Formats: sequence, C-alpha cells, structure tokens
Amino acid sequence: MPPQQHQQEQDHLLPLLADDREERAYDPTEKVVVIGLDDEDLDNLSTAPPFSWKKLWLFTGPGFLMSIAFLDPGNLEGDLQSGAIAGYSLLWLLLWATAVGLLVQLLSARLGVATGRHLAELCREEYPSWARMVLWVMAELALIGSDIQEVIGSAIAIKILSNGILPLWSGVVITALDCFIFLFLENYGVRKLEAVFAVLIATMALSFAWMFGETKPSGSELLIGILVPKLSSKTIQQAVGVVGCIIMPHNVFLHSALVQSRDIDNSKKGRVQEALRYYSIESTLALVVSFMINLFVTTVFAKGFYGTEQANNIGLVNAGQYLQEKYGGGLFPILYIWGIGLLAAGQSSTITGTYAGQFIMGGFLNLRLKKWLRALITRSCAIVPTIIVALVFDTSEDMLDVLNEWLNVLQSVQIPFALIPLLYLVSQEHIMGTFKIGPVLKMVSWLVAVLVILINGYLLLEFFSSEVNGVLIATVIGVFTTGYVAFIIYLVSWGITFSSWRAHPKLVPGTE
Repeated sequence: MPPQQHQQEQDHLLPLLADDREERAYDPTEKVVVIGLDDEDLDNLSTAPPFSWKKLWLFTGPGFLMSIAFLDPGNLEGDLQSGAIAGYSLLWLLLWATAVGLLVQLLSARLGVATGRHLAELCREEYPSWARMVLWVMAELALIGSDIQEVIGSAIAIKILSNGILPLWSGVVITALDCFIFLFLENYGVRKLEAVFAVLIATMALSFAWMFGETKPSGSELLIGILVPKLSSKTIQQAVGVVGCIIMPHNVFLHSALVQSRDIDNSKKGRVQEALRYYSIESTLALVVSFMINLFVTTVFAKGFYGTEQANNIGLVNAGQYLQEKYGGGLFPILYIWGIGLLAAGQSSTITGTYAGQFIMGGFLNLRLKKWLRALITRSCAIVPTIIVALVFDTSEDMLDVLNEWLNVLQSVQIPFALIPLLYLVSQEHIMGTFKIGPVLKMVSWLVAVLVILINGYLLLEFFSSEVNGVLIATVIGVFTTGYVAFIIYLVSWGITFSSWRAHPKLVPGTE
C-alpha cells in the first residue's frame, strides 16, 4: 500500500480513535480548507489543477511565518556587523545564503506536504531510540539558544522605546507573556495568527526602509556589492556569520509542520503537486521580502559606520545609540525607528519559537498535552535562563556581545542534526513515495549541506581557538568535539546503510 494511501486511511480513523491517536501538528478542525466546490471534480487528477490566484492566497502564510527566522534579532546583529565591518562587499553572499536557506526550507515543506507528518515526528519513527533522544536534545538546545537571542533583542527594543526606564530583565518578562498572546490568537484560527505575523513583518519592512531612506546608502555600491563577489581576510569572520545565521535548525523543523495547516489530501498526487507549487511560490516571495529587509539593515550600517572607529565595537545593544549620534532626530528620531523594527523582529521570532518548540517536543516525544501547558513548558525553557542572563549582563554591553557569540556557536553546532535527517528523509521512497527528490537535487542538496557544515565548522574552530584557554577546558572541548563528529558520522552512515536495506530487503538482518 502506498504510504500516502495508508496515511489517508489512518486519518479517517482519527475520530474513532481520538483517545489513542498520536500527537499531530494540527487537528483536522484547525486546518484551512483550500478546495472549493468548483474544483472538487478535479480530485482524481494525477497532475496539479490550473494555477489560481485565489488558491495562492489561501496557501499564503506558512512561508512568511518561516521567513521570520531570517529576520530575528540574531540575524539583524549579523547584518549590522557585516555592514559596519565589511561595508557593501558581502551583499552578494547575503543573496546566495538566502537562496541556500530557501532550498533547505523548500525541502522541509516538501517533506511535510508529501507525508502529512513533520520532521520531528518522522525522526521519532525512523531513528533508533537513543539517536532520536540525542536529536531531540540538540533541537531543544538550538531552540533555547535562538530564543534567548530573540527575547534579549525584544528586551533591548523595549528598553530603547521606554527611554531606559524599563531595564533589560523587565523587557524579558514582558516578552515572556507573548506565549499567552500566541495561545489567545490561536483560538481565532490559523489565518488570524498569520495576519498578525504579516503586520509584524510589514512593521519591520517599513521601519528599516525608513532608515534606508533617512541614511541614503550608495545605490551604485549596493548594486556592485550584490553582483560582484568580494571576500578578504579582514571580512572572513563576517562572511561566515552571514552564512551561519541563515539556516536555523528549529526553523527546519517548524516549516515542515506549518505546511500542514492546510487541508491537503496527500493520497492524491495532483493535490500534493498543487500544494508544493503554491508553497514554493509563497516561500520564495517571503524570502525575497526577508532579503530586502536584511539588505536595508546591512546597507544602513555600511553607509554610517564602515571605516569608522565604532565599526568593530557595534552590536545590538549599542546600535541604536550609534545611529542616533550619527543621524540625530529628524521627523522621527532614528533611534525609535530602530527600536520599533527591533521590537517587531523580537516579538515575531519569539512567538514562532514557541510554535516551533511545541512541534519539536510533541513530535519527538509524542506528548499529548494541552496547548497552553506545552507552550508554558517550552517557553519556560528559554525564559528562565534568559532572565538570569538579563540580570547578570544588563550592566555590561561587552558581556552581552560575548554571550551572543556563544549563542551563535550553540546554534551552529546544531545545524547538522537538522540538515542530515531532513536530506535522508526526503530521499526515501518508502517515506516520500513519488515525491522523493531526484538524483540531481539530492546531489546539490548534499553539496550545500556539506558546504554549510564546513563553514560553520570553520566558525567554531576560529571561535574556540581565540576564546578558549586552559588545558582542562581544551580537553573537555576536545572530548565533546570527538563525540560530536562521531554522531554526525553515525547519522550519515546510518542513513546510507538503511537506504541500502530499503532498496535490497534481503540485506536487512533477520530477513530471508
């Protein structure tokens, strides 16, 4: 029986087995209906129905939620440091890194649409228990690291907009409440929640476009930066940072779940093809918008601080003050424009982090908890350490910057544990059916994955060689690195071996 048909039969039994069913990304009643009365007769088509703007609108949403990970405070800090230190010279890399991120996210969406399950659920089903638990812990660590950056970014924005009246820790507490806003919005349906995120993305776009207009970066240098690749030894660290912060491990898990918010019959080839077409268009548009926003931030700081004394000292904490000193007030002080954009980035990314945390925990552990309880658990995992961080580091901008570097390293370490399972799963016929990726796309995807892993490996090597002192610490990191590399090798070799068993069942131990 094809996997899609088997899944359809299971879904029909869900109402009868409500007490025993597994945790799913969305209940059937929560999904957006995308099939109208006018095309019910097309259900048996083996190819996608004709293009419809109305259908594209109904499918629009998951890609924009996914794109927020490309706009979180950690990415904005990478943008401003890239612009201040490297000027316009790394804009071409930002473009190609976004394209790489799009490829990974499209594979994630493909997995979710074709199987009706998201990445965490499939990891639970496919990998041995011990490996599944390691993958879950790694995904949670990546999520916590990302969430700390996002919450701190929101807290910095709140401090800016309150003229320093509200300290960093109070901004963290205020931001922590967004999980309850998220739960409140969920009660009104998926489309209402997506509309809120659209407003937040529009706020970011307007704020940073306003800054772009106020500072008037050079158009010719901008075009040269996008079209002409340049890389020097002085900007290698910023280049690695641009690539490293584009692929967020938790976002790979998130997108494979978000696409299931639409009611798609994945037993019918034409319907899956239709969904993949619209999700591809929507995700591309979303990442074009995110690229433009990142471009605005990079060029603003390139124009204002490239070649200045402040360039090497600028970070998320002091960026607003530097902008204010450089460009002053105007019709609306640029400090507050920056604060509004940063707040929108932080709030939107923390809510999507809560969303991702629910899918990751529910998928790996198959927990059937009430949404408010699961959101509270996943939120607490990040908020508690973040409040501690805010209290400890509130008086020191330098210490916050060092913390941010360590959090970037933490997320870089996790990238293989999202990419490798994704590429293995989308290549398997027993999982994807006819929608498994072909040999050319498979080869390109693995080359991209290896490149990203090597780039992040270089970042880790450079970071530890400059930051770590002492024989004991070096020994501990050496042991950790050995285990880390060994687990990556295991994931790759397990995928190759298991794929061979699937292709040749007689090779499976215990079969005849």
